[in-house]
Amino acid sequence: MSSKNTICLWFETGALEAAEFYARTFPDSSVNAVFRAPGDYPAGKQGDVLTVTFTVAGIPCLGLNGGSGIKHSEAFSFQIATDDQAETDRLWNAIVSNGGQESACGWCKDKWGLSWQITPRVLMEAISDPDPAAAKRAFDAMMTMSKIDIAKIEAARRG
Repeated sequence: MSSKNTICLWFETGALEAAEFYARTFPDSSVNAVFRAPGDYPAGKQGDVLTVTFTVAGIPCLGLNGGSGIKHSEAFSFQIATDDQAETDRLWNAIVSNGGQESACGWCKDKWGLSWQITPRVLMEAISDPDPAAAKRAFDAMMTMSKIDIAKIEAARRG
């Protein structure tokens, strides 16, 4: 059964390349179908990849090769919960080393301009600690990081 809700992501021309990268990088991800343009259009020619249906971490997506008119922004991001530092490092490094760029507090951008939050579950637990002082220490530690360092978050939480 197909989903009633699909996230549509605008790419200049790289929808298939992006979908293939996501499928290789994130669990529960795949490229499902590639649709080619049946005729010429403003951003391309007949036979060019027009759309790609794919799944990222269980979320159905449609990649649209729409040309250079629209750019991604941090107003939309994928937030990927990680279970340990190895998974955090693997996903972060995959995005950044593939032409992406680091940002702050666990955020990074892939080479197509999409934003990702690589968020250890430990971080979310720490900043919602019932002890306000522990939560603040963890939050303050996070604010100094690009990629999240779980050991430093845990140490800050403990004080």
